[in-house]
Amino acid sequence: MKAVVCGAGRVGYGIARELASEGNAVTVVDWSRELIDKVTTDLDVRGVVGHGSHPDVLDRAGVRDADLLVAVTYSDETNMVACQVAHSLFNTPTRIARVRAQSYLDKRWGDLFSMGALPIDVTISPELEVSRSILQRLETPGAFATAPFANSRVQVLGLRVDEQSPVAASTRAQMAELFPDLGFDIVGVQRDQTLFIPQDDDPLMPGDDIYVSLAAGHVKRALDVFGRAAPRARRVVIVGAGNIGLYVAKALERVGGVRVRLIENDKAQAEQAADALRRTVVLHGDGLDRDVLREAGVEDAELALCLTNDDKVNLLSGVMAKKEGAARSLCLVNNQAFHPVQEALDVDVMIDPRAVTVSTILQHIRRGRITGLQTMGDGMAEALEGVTLSTSPLVGQNLSTLEPPEGVAVCAMVRGDRVYFRRDSIVIEENDRVVFFALKASVPKVEQLFRVSLEYF
Repeated sequence: MKAVVCGAGRVGYGIARELASEGNAVTVVDWSRELIDKVTTDLDVRGVVGHGSHPDVLDRAGVRDADLLVAVTYSDETNMVACQVAHSLFNTPTRIARVRAQSYLDKRWGDLFSMGALPIDVTISPELEVSRSILQRLETPGAFATAPFANSRVQVLGLRVDEQSPVAASTRAQMAELFPDLGFDIVGVQRDQTLFIPQDDDPLMPGDDIYVSLAAGHVKRALDVFGRAAPRARRVVIVGAGNIGLYVAKALERVGGVRVRLIENDKAQAEQAADALRRTVVLHGDGLDRDVLREAGVEDAELALCLTNDDKVNLLSGVMAKKEGAARSLCLVNNQAFHPVQEALDVDVMIDPRAVTVSTILQHIRRGRITGLQTMGDGMAEALEGVTLSTSPLVGQNLSTLEPPEGVAVCAMVRGDRVYFRRDSIVIEENDRVVFFALKASVPKVEQLFRVSLEYF
């Protein structure tokens, strides 16, 4: 596949890296020569310096022969015009744009992104995707990663095994024997910076980060079994009233019994948040000020959400919130260089907006009938959901005897409202949903399992 990526920032770099690592021909466009030099030095991609929406620049980038245009510059307007130019002048088949301004995404203007107006196949809003990711984490407070699939019938959770964990030293097979009626499977283990698919006799060790697939109705019990049960937050302090903080606060207002207090340092933004929210107490102040944190009731909070645009402010306010008594902290962190210090800072969860956005975009790029995707383990693996077509090699195979490719584990199969796991004897049929956990190098093998052949048409 030939792809043109407009924008060499964090998201554009991430998309280019993923596509290039899979053997695709990728050209990256950006007006910054410094960013282009970096991406072409680090990755096996071609670079073009220029404005991403200019026809001559796109022509030099090879969009005329490209299968895909991904426009993820910092300018919504540049991204939208790039898609329009790619369609109108070069007939590029697939066009994806990052759109951050919520005004463009208002349901009242639903016809804006259509073939008769702005011909964009997929619009991605980083703020909305990150906000949804945060809200998913709130549903499973004991997990460091959460990925819902098959309309939330299946969850893939990341759980830490510590010294006190009741599952330490247990193997995958022993866990299945001890809890035969619990809908779950252990599909991945990260140990000493290495992520692997566990065998039945592999023991779980203290310090492991494990990835577990679960039927939605069994999540609470499974968290108890793995020693990661935690009460849902009822008292929440949010630092930062930007798009993400505001979206999360509005969503929490719709949840009964949750008290939210929001801290914002910019006076005008604090006033706008106060006007937009009904049941949230908005405080104008610095999230790094202990008195302001105390006024927000952080000492009694089950959760502090640090969601400003500044990584350092988020991390420091998260540390201070826990020092003042908050039970848990979740921080928005763009710079991956900060992730290794998460444990030292005692930050419970870090969310990387770039990784969330890249996962969403990759879901729409993957070949075959891939309907859900989430990167896991700092990009070392992906959890993917697909729908089986009549031509899929999965159809007709029994789930209990299915031998996935090397580096791939079966998370679950969903038919209607029923969820089945690897131990269940059931034959896979057309239109079943199957979720896999795949190490990065094995992702193309999963795509092949959901491939669309000419026979399908």
